[in-house]
Amino acid sequence: MRLGEKLRYLRLMEGTLRGLGREMTQQEMVRAIQKEAGKALSQSYLSQLESGARPHLTNSTRMLLAKFFKVHPGYMVDDPEGYHTELVSEARVMEDTLDLWLIGGAERFRRDPKVCHALLQLAKHEDSRRCLVLMGAILETPALVDRLTEVLKPEAEPEQLQERQRLRKGKRTSDNC
Repeated sequence: MRLGEKLRYLRLMEGTLRGLGREMTQQEMVRAIQKEAGKALSQSYLSQLESGARPHLTNSTRMLLAKFFKVHPGYMVDDPEGYHTELVSEARVMEDTLDLWLIGGAERFRRDPKVCHALLQLAKHEDSRRCLVLMGAILETPALVDRLTEVLKPEAEPEQLQERQRLRKGKRTSDNC
């Protein structure tokens, strides 16, 4: 967020807190600062700060505005590019992206209830990446898929298992990511 946006936001909050039901005007703010802090600040200077025509504050103005708005002086600067107010880790962003991709896949396979359900279950899991990595390890282990299918899904038709085994034996390609 830019300094000008922060100042406009703070004027809105200050107007609300003071019972105006609207943002404080720049002129009202100048008068309030004069009255409460005994220091002068011009309306044109505030206007330049808010519009971005004047991108930086003097240290004394930063301290005055921070005291008036009751915020930390460090708040009275432009935020760096890419700055987020919420805590976001790269791992969490990747996990969310993966979950959205899984949900999109479930939508595309909505006519296949079992696949749709499996994709949604993966997306709902707190660590869907770990689940997919585990699935990759299972697929690398010969005959484990069929054994797990027998143990976990006894309702699978035997002819489906035989067809899968036949296809797997004929498949000799490498699937590297």
